[in-house]
Amino acid sequence: MMVASFSALLSHWRRHPFQLAMLLLGLCLATALWSGVQAINTEARASYDRAGALIGQDRFDTLTERDGGEIDQETYIALRRAGWRVSPVVEGNWRVEGQRLRLIGIEPVSMPADGTAAGLAGAGALVDFITPPGFVQVAPSVLETLRGVDTPPLRVSADLLPGMAIADIGIAQRLLGKQGRVSRLILLPEQPMGVPALSEVAPSLVLHKPQAGGDISRLTDSFHLNLTAFGFLAFMVGLFIVYSTVGLAFEQRRPTFRTLRSLGLSTRLLMALTLAEITGFALVAGVIGLGLGYFVAAALMPGVAGTLNALYGAAVEGSLAFRPQWVLSGLAIALGGALLSAAESLWQLSRLPLLAPAQPRAWAQASRRVLLLQSVAAVALLVGAAALALSGAGLLAGFAVLAGLLLGAALLWPGLLFAFVSLAGRWAMRPMAQWFWADTRQQVPGLSLAVMALLIAFAANVGVSTMVASFRATFTGWLDQRLAAELYVTARSEAEARDVALWLKPKVDALLPIVNADAELAGQPGQVYGVADHPTYRDHWPLLQARPDVWDRVKAGEGILVNEQLFRRNHMALGDRLSLPGSTALPIAGVYSDYGNPTGQVMIGLDLFDRLFPAAQHLRFGVRALPDAVPALIEGLESQFGLGSMQVTDQAAIKRRSLAIFEQTFAVTAALNILTLGTAGIALFASMTTLSGMRLPQLAPVWAMGARRGTLARLELIRTLLLVVATLVLAIPVGIALAWVLLAIVNVEAFGWRLPLRLFPLDWLRLAGFAVVASLVSVAFPLLRLARITPSDLLKVFANER
Repeated sequence: MMVASFSALLSHWRRHPFQLAMLLLGLCLATALWSGVQAINTEARASYDRAGALIGQDRFDTLTERDGGEIDQETYIALRRAGWRVSPVVEGNWRVEGQRLRLIGIEPVSMPADGTAAGLAGAGALVDFITPPGFVQVAPSVLETLRGVDTPPLRVSADLLPGMAIADIGIAQRLLGKQGRVSRLILLPEQPMGVPALSEVAPSLVLHKPQAGGDISRLTDSFHLNLTAFGFLAFMVGLFIVYSTVGLAFEQRRPTFRTLRSLGLSTRLLMALTLAEITGFALVAGVIGLGLGYFVAAALMPGVAGTLNALYGAAVEGSLAFRPQWVLSGLAIALGGALLSAAESLWQLSRLPLLAPAQPRAWAQASRRVLLLQSVAAVALLVGAAALALSGAGLLAGFAVLAGLLLGAALLWPGLLFAFVSLAGRWAMRPMAQWFWADTRQQVPGLSLAVMALLIAFAANVGVSTMVASFRATFTGWLDQRLAAELYVTARSEAEARDVALWLKPKVDALLPIVNADAELAGQPGQVYGVADHPTYRDHWPLLQARPDVWDRVKAGEGILVNEQLFRRNHMALGDRLSLPGSTALPIAGVYSDYGNPTGQVMIGLDLFDRLFPAAQHLRFGVRALPDAVPALIEGLESQFGLGSMQVTDQAAIKRRSLAIFEQTFAVTAALNILTLGTAGIALFASMTTLSGMRLPQLAPVWAMGARRGTLARLELIRTLLLVVATLVLAIPVGIALAWVLLAIVNVEAFGWRLPLRLFPLDWLRLAGFAVVASLVSVAFPLLRLARITPSDLLKVFANER
């Protein structure tokens, strides 16, 4: 009995293979996009864990200078002599042939056993590491880029991330120009009894507890939350297909359910068989979706790595590993999504009377009361989102506003569409027009899920593309301001820098030194830049807020400039004082935009910089010259000093490189946007195709009264275009509101900068073109079937009329 009943249930899918294909396709797409995003997030977090575990920095206490500067090596020696068990670490940016590596120098002998860098466990490797000339550990990708470059011996470590290198502390100090100084001291867990207090031996040092997950992991939580939201959005759009298909199948199988119940099958067993059917489909589609998700993630992973590096300075491998976390997550959400989509049908099945009528009714038919309740819930969501946008704070509040805005608009749209169609029907005068609007009103409940999916996808596309385009336009203008010098030169040593400066000085209008040093700013890692007093900065540097005499204050060493990220992150105001290494606190005289920089940054006068950081290397220059003289200068620098394209770059080249990084940064967002739109288009296609087979009872009487099949097909096309275009018209203001939330709330919380909202109507026209194409594709098959239907098939409707 059970086998026969289960076979009877499955026979529906054999008779309706297209429905089965839509069910599996919806689950596959939903699972693929969700699991792909989770695979990307899991891989990135694994990279953060590796970075945090490097030399045990996520497990041991550390000592740093109170003012954020570097520790004098004599202080370390004093602590060791006093009995303190500490291990020195020096860290900084190592520039090699135009490439910047994060170099970490360690002393492996004093380093805790479980904090030693990977690859140094063996005695032979340890001896080679500390014995001159030693070697530098780098990632495999770094070794390829540095092949043939004059560096200390390099050795590959697969456990290192791109952009990172490890060396003995003596080698690292020499390469970084930090002889006699260290960045921090690692405090070993077991300390001897009776050692003098830290305040007695090194009163300038402060103790920091380890923070699990690391700064990068916390900093990038916003990006991963953004990806997860996109993946969940695409998952929900895919579930619209599943929900529609399951609901339609339930309505079509009511006679089968009644027959099985009449033959003695219990309600509990019938529900169990239906549940097993859905579970089997979910597992099959989930496995296929996981495979598709892996390919999606593998294709997007290089772009994600570029995004994380550009926006946050996080080094992440561009490859993908198979990890059980996202596999189990994908299967779980596939099964959960299928059960959620089938929940309403299963509940109706549990309440199905034994002698339920065999006449099939319209699929997912909603009453006016249901639409009214749905509209009330939508208004409540929109009001809540608006209130949260005005009074809420934090990244989660921003995403809650996004969720309330999108969900509220989607729930409100079927009610608005129903009201619009009803109003249009009242104004119709001719019988055919009255039937058209009445028939459209009857279809609104059946198409509500599809138009909701389209609205969400269209609004997300408008919002995200507006945000990205606003960023692109602002970023391009900002580059024009920041890159005012015609040429940028980086010498390979300070001696070469002096020679280059002497050669350039009589040939150019001005040489602007570009010097910087790492420092702790407001308790966080950052950078301090020294700036010369020159009209290039006074006239071009993009200031968001400033005192009237800002540049005079900076020149005199009586004020500083801070970037927007540091300013917003620490809730600062003009006039607030900020402590700098080795100096008293200085007031903030201005705030400048610094898009794309994940860290805090401060600009001070060049004279003050030289006093605070006397060991900083002066290797870079901004060169002001006539544009016509730039080619000759580049040629002269190459012939006189052997400086190639990595050391000498013109303004246009830097802009091209910056814009290329920008495009890579948002490649993932664009790809997910396209995938979400495609999924919404498939949802519309599935709804239109499944509904077309149920509409013969509405079309046959009109045909019988004289309407031609071609006329009916044209009316179907007009109806579909009307629904899609109306959805797009509503999606544009919803998308603009979405973009405002992204720029004014989410961007500020996630990245630390706020961008102006700019509108791009041409992008809307492109989206309108996609909408028209999607509607034509979705209605093509139903229209072709309607145009080719035989009169005998239309007459059968009357033969079966009850």
